[in-house]
Amino acid sequence: MKIEEKWRRWRSPLLLIGAAGISGLGDFIFLVALNLLVFQMTGSAAAVAGLWIVGPLASIFTRFWAGSIIDRTNRRMLMIWTDLIRAFLIALVPFIPEVFGIYIILALVSMAKAFFSPASITYITELVPAYQRKQFNAFYSLTSSGAFILGPAIAGVLFVMGSVHLAIFINAGSFLISAILFLFLPNLQKSKSSFKNPLSFSAIQEDARTVMAFGKKTPVFMLILGLYLGTLFTTFAMDTQEVVFTQSVVGLSELDYSLLISITGIGSILGSFTVSAFSKKLSIRMLFGGGLLMVSFGYLLYAFSTSFNMIAIGFVILGFFNSFSNTGYNTFYQYHVPIEIMGRVTSFYGLIQSAGQILLVISVGLAADIFPLRSIIILLSLVNVISIVSLLILMKHRKYQSVFTNVDLNESIKVS
Repeated sequence: MKIEEKWRRWRSPLLLIGAAGISGLGDFIFLVALNLLVFQMTGSAAAVAGLWIVGPLASIFTRFWAGSIIDRTNRRMLMIWTDLIRAFLIALVPFIPEVFGIYIILALVSMAKAFFSPASITYITELVPAYQRKQFNAFYSLTSSGAFILGPAIAGVLFVMGSVHLAIFINAGSFLISAILFLFLPNLQKSKSSFKNPLSFSAIQEDARTVMAFGKKTPVFMLILGLYLGTLFTTFAMDTQEVVFTQSVVGLSELDYSLLISITGIGSILGSFTVSAFSKKLSIRMLFGGGLLMVSFGYLLYAFSTSFNMIAIGFVILGFFNSFSNTGYNTFYQYHVPIEIMGRVTSFYGLIQSAGQILLVISVGLAADIFPLRSIIILLSLVNVISIVSLLILMKHRKYQSVFTNVDLNESIKVS
């Protein structure tokens, strides 16, 4: 009876994890295939670099109004349609003769993803009961880690077996499978959400004011979100220079770098398994704050590294503990943001993140031409540590402890 009850409670969440895992796998295959395809077409590193700008730019344009649609529509159907749209668009890529056309396809795919991501986190919060969220987020992190290591590997095998076009077609098929799996998930919104105003420019302005009002009511949560965003900015900036740093500064080969990526992926999978096994015993502060602290230590090792072994240790640490911080953050976020405005809050937060990423890609790229790259990486890793230490101090402050302990209390209440 207990097994039947567990299956009943986990059937839909596991199906959601499977669909999201396949979709995430498709994202990574597409990323690798598209980079290689553009390089084959142009032979230009600048053309490939443009791929990293087009996506965030399209996301910025979309996120202004995506949240307003997400909170007004059926989120399950929205996820299905965005997967179908991505499948169709990606299937068109092999027939596009010019790089400019591929940029347009990538922009449209990024716009669809700008709808999918906030819709999925809102749907997850609706579908998964509070007492299951921490463990669910650990499993979800495991699928992300698996996609991170399997996606490029599968893409490489497909390149050997056929061509880049074969990988792209299979990638399109992965989004189609994901959409089909979503059809078997429960429809949690039988009717449309009720709003005073239909979607319009004035309604989007009103929605923006709603998000601002939420921020004013929850200053501690917004401060934590801001500090966390600071860590994402610094780690993203370091990641964009990863290839150059490992090869030009440390002196590693392309084979060494490929091995480092695999090591990071393995560390991430092991971390996800560990969190899945012990999530019920680990507090949000331990997962979120402790995980981030260890990730920052991994980046510090990376910044000061002079050999393959030193970088490998740093990458294993940051890969392993990323799963802890992601699980803690996602559970914390799901508790504090009301479902009825989660789409708008997540989109607004994503808007800031996309804008910051574009600025960082440009700023770090320019700075690397003026200052030694190691100095830039060390500076970014130290800023990362400062952000995380500030977050930990906030977590330990007696006045704000309840912001985190309430999440653990909420997780422990089992709804029958």
